[in-house]
Amino acid sequence: MHQPYYKDLLTNEANLPWVRLHGVKDYLDMVQILEKFPKIHQTFNIVPSLFEQIENYTNDSVRDTFLELSYKEAKKLSPSEKHFILNNFFSINKDKVISNFPRYYELYFKKQKREEFDIQDYLDLQTWFNLAWIDPSFRSKFPELRTIISKGRFFTEEDKRLVLDKQITILREIIPDYKRSCAAGQIELSVTPYYHPILPLLCSSNSAKEANLQSLLPKSEFRYPQDAKIQIDTAVNFYQERFGMAPRGMWPSEESVSESILPFIIGSGIKWIVTDEALLFKSFKSKKRDTKLLYQPHLLKRREGELRIIFRDRNLSDLIGFVYHSWKAENAVADFMQHLDNINKAFKNEDVLVTIAMDGENAWEYYTNDGHDFLELLYQRLCDSNTIKVTTISEYLENHPAKSKIKHLSAGSWIYGNFNKWMGNYYKVKAWEWLLAARKELDEAGSRLSNQELQLALKQIYVLEGSDWFWWYGEDPEGSFDRLFRLHLCNFYSIIKKPIPDYLSNPLSA
Repeated sequence: MHQPYYKDLLTNEANLPWVRLHGVKDYLDMVQILEKFPKIHQTFNIVPSLFEQIENYTNDSVRDTFLELSYKEAKKLSPSEKHFILNNFFSINKDKVISNFPRYYELYFKKQKREEFDIQDYLDLQTWFNLAWIDPSFRSKFPELRTIISKGRFFTEEDKRLVLDKQITILREIIPDYKRSCAAGQIELSVTPYYHPILPLLCSSNSAKEANLQSLLPKSEFRYPQDAKIQIDTAVNFYQERFGMAPRGMWPSEESVSESILPFIIGSGIKWIVTDEALLFKSFKSKKRDTKLLYQPHLLKRREGELRIIFRDRNLSDLIGFVYHSWKAENAVADFMQHLDNINKAFKNEDVLVTIAMDGENAWEYYTNDGHDFLELLYQRLCDSNTIKVTTISEYLENHPAKSKIKHLSAGSWIYGNFNKWMGNYYKVKAWEWLLAARKELDEAGSRLSNQELQLALKQIYVLEGSDWFWWYGEDPEGSFDRLFRLHLCNFYSIIKKPIPDYLSNPLSA
């Protein structure tokens, strides 16, 4: 689970609300649902920059325009604020969410017909947008929310404030609940490098060629392996501070790996990492999908030490992530269990490790009831099985040491086994060139900055190294990630007291 770093370091404003909204819809219920199924042991991955932003909301150290306009009395909204609300407060799945609530659906069609909204319409829209994002389990858990849902329309300002206040209540429970479940032994928490960078590309942008010879490259090599090390080490430190122990596992951002990052991961004390099956088969130069290789842990024995590596079953992971949402829950679960049964038969009851590794948040809004029907039925069937044990990675490794050794780990990510998603078109490459120019400016400016300015400038650079900016370049229809990337870059030049380059005034994707 992760979100880009939305917070403006100079104004403390979150430019987009997705940390808060996914926080009340996805992060807490995903661990709480396991309380009903004690046999299910599961590994969750945390991204420190996401948890940092959640803490910003709970300690009131961030401004959120969406939240501020939600709290504002409907009768006091300016024309521009009304325009903003109309354009942004239907940002949730229309068919699986908005259509479930008659008044919200009515307002949606009213907007589509370009009919004029009155004050009550805006008040109801402010309320429904924030209420619909709250996970169904919490909408039923809190009696006050049940009352508001049954009311359906003609909300009061007090109703709206109650919904918004409940969002903060939910956000406050996230980190403590993960900590409790981890301490109880039902879940394991792995960690991702702090600001979710593509580590191999930080070590060298030429890694893109290692993964795909046809890849485009920046005019000059981006080569800051020290940044990759810091992103790893600060993530481990963040984890230790929040959870009172060192993490054993790491999910490299976007499951992006290469030989160059292994010394830093081993040096941080991490014991295992996870990536995609494509990198396993590339590493062994296997031309076919070999499940005997796939369904076991492997060992990376290097000069710096040893690291275990787990490879996910892409097919099974993607069925949950991208396919089953359009199926009835019973049929989807039956199909998934049949796949596991087929694996068991193929291996003649031999003990094998089948790894499902997937996005923890974005799939569920495409499912009925935010995925609860599917997950609860799946967990129950897994618990009832006589042939399946659901385990964390570290639990498995304790009893099943990795025997197979990988001499050279091929570079790539979970997407087609390469880095094209971050270095695959003109716009992505240009963004890397902008980042390199800024990083070189910091090398030159560092000695004349105060320690406070230097630390802020470094933080801004590490934010800019996050994967999402490059992911979306050339593929961002609304241009929101382009705006955020340029905002962070402009802030960087302000921090180091250098003129902001003219090219940052215009969208890169234009």
